[in-house]
Amino acid sequence: MSRVFSGVQPSGNLHLGNYLGAIRNFVGLQTDYECIYCVVDLHAITVWQDPEELRSQTREVAAAFLAAGINPENSIIFNQSQVSAHAELTWIFNCVARLGWLNRMTQFKEKAGKNREKASVGLYVYPNLMAADILAYKATHVPVGDDQKQHLELTRDIAQKFNNDFGTETFPIVEPLIQGAATRVMSLRDGTKKMSKSDASDYSRINMTDGPDEIARKIRKARTDPHPLPGPEALAPDGINIKPEVEQARVEAVNLLSIYAALTQCSMVQALENHGGSQFSNFKHELAELAVEVLGPIGIEMQRLMEDPSYVDGVLADGAVRARALAEPILQEVHDVVGLLRA
Repeated sequence: MSRVFSGVQPSGNLHLGNYLGAIRNFVGLQTDYECIYCVVDLHAITVWQDPEELRSQTREVAAAFLAAGINPENSIIFNQSQVSAHAELTWIFNCVARLGWLNRMTQFKEKAGKNREKASVGLYVYPNLMAADILAYKATHVPVGDDQKQHLELTRDIAQKFNNDFGTETFPIVEPLIQGAATRVMSLRDGTKKMSKSDASDYSRINMTDGPDEIARKIRKARTDPHPLPGPEALAPDGINIKPEVEQARVEAVNLLSIYAALTQCSMVQALENHGGSQFSNFKHELAELAVEVLGPIGIEMQRLMEDPSYVDGVLADGAVRARALAEPILQEVHDVVGLLRA
């Protein structure tokens, strides 16, 4: 069976975008793949973290995995720092990857901004750690959104260069699993910005731990425009995508329709056919009911799990044991290939 690896950073305030863009897809992959799901706490510390908050947020991500339907008996759930192979393999990949490759990584430029010289070295070599996350288990597939495609390409480059440098076939060339509709859920307050954990306004996102009243209130207050919802006439000639001019002019409408399509798991074409010409007030009412139906039970279960940290910690510890059992023989193989003496 093919093996999937994916991870989520424990940076707090998991929201609808995290669920629709990643976590829900993780649940569906369990049927057809051997799945390894990691809370990537080593990635989180590339910028400073409050230690107590980091521990709490690590448990929150694990609770979200469990509440959404990831089965810890079938899939491996653990936090990255409990498996030392991630850090060890990263150093080897630091010696394989080229500076030019990392200089092209757009996420470092975005995250470091004008303070590039003050950014941590960890933030710069973050993509090498991501490659180690995947290849420590010889994962064959990784679910990716638009913002991770470049990092996956680097993982493939590192695997190829390692294999070529040492004349082996140690690592597979990982294939992307392209995620479906609404992999980019936008802010409820500004449709030009991605829904974000760090946005100052809590009304910009629907948190996975929000209760029914909070979910409904946030959707009611979501920014709209004065026109009825667009219909099928908004489609581009390919009959699938929205016309660029419509998307630019009506970003909030397109975002809410995209969320509706993702929650109902229908196409954007169907969403436009069902609601074209409707007023936002009626549509928001239906969307709120739908969001409460989907997210409400997950939020309740997350809250319950977070009140029982010993259970969540036990799941992570068990997952780490199973992850180490997979990663350690692969790391030993890498040591042998590279020529590192190990008793």
